[in-house]
Amino acid sequence: MKPIFEKYGNFIAGTFVVLLGLYFLYSKGIIFANFENVTPREAYAMVRSDRNLTILDVRTRGEYLQDGHLADALLIPVQDLKERLSELEPYRSKRILVYCRSGHRSVEASRILANAGFHPLNLEGGIGNWKRHGFPVEREIP
Repeated sequence: MKPIFEKYGNFIAGTFVVLLGLYFLYSKGIIFANFENVTPREAYAMVRSDRNLTILDVRTRGEYLQDGHLADALLIPVQDLKERLSELEPYRSKRILVYCRSGHRSVEASRILANAGFHPLNLEGGIGNWKRHGFPVEREIP
């Protein structure tokens, strides 16, 4: 009788790869997302034209100060977001552009916001992708 891994090894490995791929797609907000993803170009157009858009930075205060931020961005680190949702009540009827450094934390924050009844838009690739497109950041402390 063959050991179970020898008999089912390819199936187990294949299942693991599929699950890993699904987790990756989920963590990037590509599948099972209850919010919209927007490119830096789309976000920039919104920032320039949509007066009802709220901008939310979910990085740490250190990242916000050191790396710059989008103009008029509110800062609520993702680890504090659930406890600070009441601060966003005035923006409940608005779309909220959510970003972090690379896009991972903003996906998590967008899920939290969507589940709480807000209308988040996740900036794909975070502020790093925003900067790579040459869009402006501010370094002033609000």
